[in-house]
Amino acid sequence: MRRAITSGPALPAPAAPGPGPTRQASPAPHADPARGTGATRHGGESPAHAGPHPGASPAQAARHARNAPWPYTRLDVAAARAAGHPPHPIRQFVLKTRSRCNLACTYCYVYEMADQGWRDQPVAMAPATTARAAQRIAEHAAAHDLPRVDLVLHGGEPLLTAPAALAAPVEAVRAALAATSPRTRITATVQTNGTLITRGRLAALAAAGIRVGVSLDGGLPAHNTRRVDHAGHPGFGAAARGLRLLARHPDSYAGVLCVIDLDQDPVETYESLLAFAPPTVGLLLPLANWSAPPPRGPSPSPGRRPGGTPYADWLLAVFERWWHDGARRTRIRLFEEIIALLLGQPATTETLGLAPAATAVIETDGSIEQADSLKSAYEGAAATGMALDTHSFDELLDHPGFAARQLGRDALAAGCRACELVEVCGGGHYPHRYRAGEGFRQPSVYCADLQVLIRHIATAVQHAAEQHAAVPHAVAHPPAAAS
Repeated sequence: MRRAITSGPALPAPAAPGPGPTRQASPAPHADPARGTGATRHGGESPAHAGPHPGASPAQAARHARNAPWPYTRLDVAAARAAGHPPHPIRQFVLKTRSRCNLACTYCYVYEMADQGWRDQPVAMAPATTARAAQRIAEHAAAHDLPRVDLVLHGGEPLLTAPAALAAPVEAVRAALAATSPRTRITATVQTNGTLITRGRLAALAAAGIRVGVSLDGGLPAHNTRRVDHAGHPGFGAAARGLRLLARHPDSYAGVLCVIDLDQDPVETYESLLAFAPPTVGLLLPLANWSAPPPRGPSPSPGRRPGGTPYADWLLAVFERWWHDGARRTRIRLFEEIIALLLGQPATTETLGLAPAATAVIETDGSIEQADSLKSAYEGAAATGMALDTHSFDELLDHPGFAARQLGRDALAAGCRACELVEVCGGGHYPHRYRAGEGFRQPSVYCADLQVLIRHIATAVQHAAEQHAAVPHAVAHPPAAAS
């Protein structure tokens, strides 16, 4: 293991906002190229960004500046480039093939949180928009000689599309790549709530090489009370039927995403999901931030301190069950990512580590946006003002919101940059850092939970390595040469 991180005090949470915006202390200019040059070097908090970002309307630029000064008025992208932060190409493209959903989950970031932009989107992506998206993706892949691009069909609920048309976006991208960037291969998945999975849809997706991921918050009806349809009826029954059908097609099965609910028993939640034989489980912290804090769950049990680390406690209960299981029955992405980062391996997710963001979203109307999860912060937080007809994906790389998520350590709060866990935590998931009127340069609202979780996993990995080293291993001898 590159280093053991097993103890140490938790960072203090940022101070609660007072009458005016609370600002991070300004570090030395040479230590923070993302802060720009000129007036910023002398004035500390003076805007460094030269003007409205490309594509943004005056209203969009004003909204970003008001809600998130970092990065929209304090990041000079050109200065960051000059200071040694090159752009990194986009490798994952999320196509919002449908903007509406057949469920009305009470915690959905698309429909129930700060951003209501879905109301202005067409119901489905038109064939012409799909074709233009394919051209732009192939153009980007060719320009950067990408060996692979990842496509995610998303929504809304993408399976609202008729089975015969489900694979059309992926086939369009394949055709465009074959013409423009023939060395680039493609992986494709569809993320669904599972309620519309049928044999016909699975056959159509499998024929196109599209794997299926399902969102479900546990394997029992009680775990999914927040996942209801528009009439308030539970969606679990239909989702469970769909998952049981998907489990019979392991080559098509990408895994399950589960949002943590502190009201549910963690081990029961985990073990109930195993009944659906998922190859991977993604355990997701609820989208929350300093201005819209996460639910804290039920009242603390006797002996448990109020305001502690309930999300770490929940996750560690699952980790202990998973880590000490006699057989590895599924992969849990969060735990494996932490272990990989502790061992010095690169991250494959934007929620941990310091790897640059590499995901772009294409809405049903052809607008180009940042990650959907930003919609939990404020109205228009994911908007760029760019569209397929007028902008390339290379232009997105210089959008200040996107560029900020490619700066690694230099995009983080001062306390995060100094923390020994920074290469593993990476400051936490970008939307979790948000505070209204300040932006995205605070520690994660889950900072204390992440520290406890990472340190515990680091201890477990270190102990396992020590036990392995202590076991004598027989020396293998080559067979004797034949006479």
